[in-house]
Amino acid sequence: MTETLSLRAINRALLSRQLLLDRQSMPADEPGRTAQVIQTIEHLVGLQAQAPFPPYYGLLSRLDGFRPEDLAARLTDRSVVRIALMRGTIHLVSARDCLPLRRLLQPTIERGMHNAHGRHLTGVDRAALAAAGRALVESEPMTFSELGLALARTWPDYRPNDLAQAVRAFVPLVQVPPRAVWGRSGASRHTSAEAWLDTQPGDDEAAAELDELVLRYLAAFGPATVRDAAAWSRLTGLRAVFDRLGPSLVTFTGEQGAKLFDLPSAPRPGGDVPAPVRLVAEFDNLVLSHADRSRVISAESTKRFYTVNGVIPGSVLIDGFVAGMWRVAEARRTATLTIELFGPPRQRAELLAEAERVLSFCAPDASPDIRFGSLV
Repeated sequence: MTETLSLRAINRALLSRQLLLDRQSMPADEPGRTAQVIQTIEHLVGLQAQAPFPPYYGLLSRLDGFRPEDLAARLTDRSVVRIALMRGTIHLVSARDCLPLRRLLQPTIERGMHNAHGRHLTGVDRAALAAAGRALVESEPMTFSELGLALARTWPDYRPNDLAQAVRAFVPLVQVPPRAVWGRSGASRHTSAEAWLDTQPGDDEAAAELDELVLRYLAAFGPATVRDAAAWSRLTGLRAVFDRLGPSLVTFTGEQGAKLFDLPSAPRPGGDVPAPVRLVAEFDNLVLSHADRSRVISAESTKRFYTVNGVIPGSVLIDGFVAGMWRVAEARRTATLTIELFGPPRQRAELLAEAERVLSFCAPDASPDIRFGSLV
């Protein structure tokens, strides 16, 4: 008989995989710190990063002793990159993962482009457009506006933005610094991943396979259903992958009868394990990577959490589940962290400690101001 996992047990397993039950310690030496950052990003299969700085807070919530320069330096030395991957959104991934993951997820990215922009590009030769776009961004990193206007000289009957977005789908484009480098600002300029990482198209013959991708998903987000993996990746046909992997996996049943797959040796600490208060970053994949998100946020809280403009706010975890939102606003001499809870205030001391930790990270020289509000 298949074991049933309670909702709390699934929650604790997810938090453990996400390094949110116990933070990992950062080594003191620089090579060790670099390795820890890259290892964490790879374990999480990237951090969602359509805004420049949430990945810093995502790592802060998971790594004890993490500093802004630990990630900023990895962007400038090209050991991590920002590129469109899962769900067609920008993710921060290691250089090692960049092209193999992009190749696996290419069908979903092209499908999204065709649904949004492809219908406006009838008659455009895909290969010619991709080649022209690649040549332009490899000559000089460009914003999408600049790229679209340059392409429109060759395809004047088409909208520049549609042309640029098609190149984004056909060519693996990375956002280059100073974009997303802590303490700096810059427009989103793009070049090809191959040019940025000094490789040639097709060089990575040892590209990741779908089986490996599913195993990595389970390691970071399991136990999970086939639908969960599809929601995370937007890939189709994953049922066959899970069937193929079946003999090497273990299965459980959720409280509502869903079949959950997992790695035999993955941590499942149990629903009675205490979960510490955490302030999780905006757009964090913790809350975005399952078809059934009840493992971390209730249906009632979901209605208040997801905003109409598509911004996924920073989430407050209390007892393992999303219990509110948080945000930071910096003025000239003051940094204000506001916590708004969905219910009555609880674990205030732990929330204050987490808020102080965030403020000392992002605004160490500012006067800290912590405020509480209610979304009841």
